Amino acid sequence: MTSTDMNTAQRGYDHAAIRYASDAELLAVVVPFLNAGLTAGEPTIVSLEPDRAELVRAALPASAGTHFLATGDLYARPAAAIKSYRDLMTGLVADGASGIRIVGEVPGAAIDTSWDWWARYEAAVNHAYDEFPLRSMCAYDSRTTPPHVLEDVARTHPFLATPGGGHHPNADYVDPLTFLTGPRPMTPSPIQRTAPLLELTDPHPSAARRAVLDADKTGLPAAEIENLVLAVSEIVTNALRHGRPPVHLRIWADTEHMVVTVHDAGPGPDDPFAGLLPADRHVGGRGLWITHQICTHVALHRDDTGFTVRLTAGLPSLGVRSPYE
Repeated sequence: MTSTDMNTAQRGYDHAAIRYASDAELLAVVVPFLNAGLTAGEPTIVSLEPDRAELVRAALPASAGTHFLATGDLYARPAAAIKSYRDLMTGLVADGASGIRIVGEVPGAAIDTSWDWWARYEAAVNHAYDEFPLRSMCAYDSRTTPPHVLEDVARTHPFLATPGGGHHPNADYVDPLTFLTGPRPMTPSPIQRTAPLLELTDPHPSAARRAVLDADKTGLPAAEIENLVLAVSEIVTNALRHGRPPVHLRIWADTEHMVVTVHDAGPGPDDPFAGLLPADRHVGGRGLWITHQICTHVALHRDDTGFTVRLTAGLPSLGVRSPYE
């Protein structure tokens, strides 16, 4: 099946991955895809890092009305990216769009430092965008993207896009519920290899807030620490109300960042999309939604001992090592 013979409006969300090994290969996939959308009168949107965005811009007709969005603004946090894209597409559909085409990429810095929650994003959008007449392509450079990331890319994209308009079902794809509820090791932050500054058991949320402030020896802006304090309070409240005792709070900090983990003995939230999509007020999950909006990074982990949420203010590089190593 090619990208030009598919009626976008009749398919719902069509989520494809591009694995390319050269600029020419990227253009050979992206340009026919965007040109087909322009010919069909569909809004076309590109959100690639600057060098690649300029390559695509130069390869399109001078009269092309493709919109270019900055990756840094759009991909600051997964939950915010989902909200921004949903708002954008809601507006386009309200204006009469019967089909939408998007080419995007997770910035390299996000892949290096926080791929775990961007992997959740790639799985969750299969559900979050399915109400829209959308076809999107997510670009990954196979020369620089770590193998464990490419494995997740294969598992979260139902289709693969190839040069010249090729569009093929992906045999490695797994449904979002399976991907999001499966066990995923949490890559330790380097600071977690040291003893925590503070440890509390079953803390009242007010004690948890005070502990974060007492442990702060960073040079981070006050607003960032205030956001972390709020996030910790929300997650501790969740653990006390919905988890199983004991609840353990641990805090690490240095001059550049602070890491807080909250662990309880329960299985974690029932909603696999918790944190990435707005929570139903009657079901719960508001705390994770808030943390995903305000923290530098949020990691979730389930194992035989229970459920852990790790919150970070200020983000050190975790490198590109597989969390399975």
